[in-house]
Amino acid sequence: MPKIDYSLEGFKRPKLQTPNGETKLLMHSCCAPCAGEIMEALAASEIETTIFFYNPNIHPKEEYQLRKQENIRFAQKLGMPFIDADYDQDNWFERIKGQENEPERGARCTTCFDMRFEATAQYAKAHGFDLISSTLGISRWKDMGQINGCGTRAANPYPGISYWDFNWRKQGGSSRMLELSKREKFYQQQYCGCVYSLRDTNLWRQSKGQNKVERGVNFYAKAIEKQQ
Repeated sequence: MPKIDYSLEGFKRPKLQTPNGETKLLMHSCCAPCAGEIMEALAASEIETTIFFYNPNIHPKEEYQLRKQENIRFAQKLGMPFIDADYDQDNWFERIKGQENEPERGARCTTCFDMRFEATAQYAKAHGFDLISSTLGISRWKDMGQINGCGTRAANPYPGISYWDFNWRKQGGSSRMLELSKREKFYQQQYCGCVYSLRDTNLWRQSKGQNKVERGVNFYAKAIEKQQ
């Protein structure tokens, strides 16, 4: 079989269909780099999509604002509505209490996903959406089963709302995510988001003789500038 070109330039996007003919999708977004490929696919499929940015885990506030503004920028480019939800960090720390030393993909992440998906489902119910999903699953660093479990659990209490567990990684989705991030010069964060992931990422880097995370540096933009 001939090799399929899954690149941004070569891939012919199939027109996506919602699971059960749902007409209004509320897409929880964690950041522009993860969301970009998914947002383009949804726009190309003409699925009515609103971006819901609720990520009280992101630390510190300056990092949160930077990630949010990058997501807003791309949503505006696509003409996609964007909901800027409450930062709500005190509530996040309260729910995470006792799980500070859990590993990535562990119980702390489940609690974090639950909180973010619950807010997504509540907003969907209050504003007439019949489908929710998330950009979190496109990252190879995340456990897709864990994410989909949290999303399904959040939607279950609300009749008429479903969680879309589409595998956004398939057919080169993860690779196009990186291509699109470079094309759009997205700010590419170097840690998941919370203070504990920042701590653990820096500890891992130090153990490998690497420098600590550099926050706020747009490496894609700098790399492109060097090439010009």
